[in-house]
Amino acid sequence: MVRKLTAGDFDFIYKLYMHPDTNPWLLYEMMDKKMFEPIYGDLLDQEIIYIYNEGGTDRGMFKLVPLTHRSSHVVYLGGLAIDPSSAGQGYGFQMIREIIEYARERGFLRIELSAAVINQKAVRLYTKAGFEKEGILRKYTHQRTENRFLDEVLMSYIM
Repeated sequence: MVRKLTAGDFDFIYKLYMHPDTNPWLLYEMMDKKMFEPIYGDLLDQEIIYIYNEGGTDRGMFKLVPLTHRSSHVVYLGGLAIDPSSAGQGYGFQMIREIIEYARERGFLRIELSAAVINQKAVRLYTKAGFEKEGILRKYTHQRTENRFLDEVLMSYIM
């Protein structure tokens, strides 16, 4: 099941964003809860974060950011993460399949995302789910704490 983020999801979202297994692939540098609170407030206000729940347990999160005007048929998928305690059990693939159906039901014709080229686990998962590689975004992500840039692969799923 996919549902929108609520104020009560703070601890789950914070844990996913700041977990050492998921943080390198997500948007925010490591920070304490106090620093994350205004970011969380913005995410709530934007209504773009979703929770993936399976079997009564929150398993993952993702962002769906709709584009506008001539690109209003496109939605950007980002911030996708599975709770490390649920990793390796097929929930990532199930979540992506539900995301595709959720986007289809809302009239989107294209889902696009980018993933770090070195995050081969994610790239394989997206490929398995039907996403295709479109190109490389050179030095797209900057990991400040490691002082390194990462290339990202741009991928899309066409309905």
